[in-house]
Amino acid sequence: MSSIIWFRNDLRVHDNPALHQALSLREKDADYKISAIVFYPKKQWLLHDWSEIKIDFYKRHVQLLAAQLAKLNIQLDVVEVDDFSQQVDYFIKLAEQDAIQHIYANSEPEINEVKRDHDCLNAGLPLTLFEADVIVAKGRVLNKSGEMFKVFTPFKKAWLEYVKSHGFEYLAKPNGYDEPSFTEKSESTSSVWPLVSQVEQEVIPNFLETKLYSYSEQRDIPSIKGTSGLSPYLAIGALSPRYLLVLLLNRDPHLLDDMNSAQFTWVNELIWREFYRHLIYHQPALCKHVCFNEKYRATQWPNQQALFNAWCEGKTGYPIVDAAMRQLLKTGWMHNRLRMIVASFLTKHLLVDWRWGEKFFMNHLIDGDLAANNGGWQWAASTGCDAQPYFRIFNPTLQSKKFDPEGEFIRKYLPELEVIPNKEIHAPHKYMKAKGLNVYWPEIVEHKQARLAALDFYK
Repeated sequence: MSSIIWFRNDLRVHDNPALHQALSLREKDADYKISAIVFYPKKQWLLHDWSEIKIDFYKRHVQLLAAQLAKLNIQLDVVEVDDFSQQVDYFIKLAEQDAIQHIYANSEPEINEVKRDHDCLNAGLPLTLFEADVIVAKGRVLNKSGEMFKVFTPFKKAWLEYVKSHGFEYLAKPNGYDEPSFTEKSESTSSVWPLVSQVEQEVIPNFLETKLYSYSEQRDIPSIKGTSGLSPYLAIGALSPRYLLVLLLNRDPHLLDDMNSAQFTWVNELIWREFYRHLIYHQPALCKHVCFNEKYRATQWPNQQALFNAWCEGKTGYPIVDAAMRQLLKTGWMHNRLRMIVASFLTKHLLVDWRWGEKFFMNHLIDGDLAANNGGWQWAASTGCDAQPYFRIFNPTLQSKKFDPEGEFIRKYLPELEVIPNKEIHAPHKYMKAKGLNVYWPEIVEHKQARLAALDFYK
């Protein structure tokens, strides 16, 4: 008897149901053989707008996974293909050559991934799927009509009640597993981000000890490291969300009953992640970048290319927007508060289709995730799941004053504004004119006029 473990966006040995199933069978039969495979679908990655830094990050963790699996006497084969259809063809040919009793994999909710798995099953391949990307299985959190919630807060309440009533499955590391000593051979584009093995040993414990209880106060301040920084690891499945919740509940067993606590604010972010993944499970058309709110599906966006280019390059004339875009271009990551600010600016101030921004983010983010990225952009554009209507329009200057009051973040990514005093840093143009300075480009739109134009456009 033998089985193949098919790794996808679940690059971990910890809390991995597909791996757990294969290992449990081997424990019962010493002759049971396990192999593992991961594909590099290069063209599919391009079609799904994966950034170069995310691909590099993914490949680094595949190398780590290979070392981890070797500790379990499992060889990981890396196979390069063009797209998902070639993955199916690969297994069909393998099944013709060898007797494959089982192919174990963890499911993915995105529409193309679901179709790929259906194609495998329709071809008669012995594929068994598990669920490992969420804490509560998709389809379990429903409203009284048996449908998916369309707004986050009711979903959160139902999600919490489900977890408190039913618990959730969590699989510890395999019996007798020892983390291998693994040293990367060379630096790469994503090397500023440590491997998940170091994250589990150092970053997460440090976050829980020193940042968790101030998270609610500091998470919106981009000049400090107040967030967990775990999103890239969740995006490729190197970390399990169930593992993170277990760590939190081990520290505070009553945490889910205390929504007003500082540490619950971080749980709230995990639930937002769940919400968006559940959403694409119930509404697969979202994977095709369709507006969730039907009345906006026929919207004709002005889409001025010059304005979009200025936004992409960080040359809008609004320091907080430009600094945020510079951060993305330079590091492959952007602070969450800033993602909301720049997304609101693109869609509401510049009236550029949210899908342009969604694609640009995916092309550059190390933590690009279809569900979260799509959900965030539709929230900002007011075309998605949101209790507030279209007239929520962030004032970028006020956001800048509130969340970067001394301009520390702005100066880090816009050093040309170093000469501007703190009081003037958020809207430097009057000061520059008075001093005869020409160190920064003018505002490409005026806020009040842009706001009125947006309200008229959405109406």
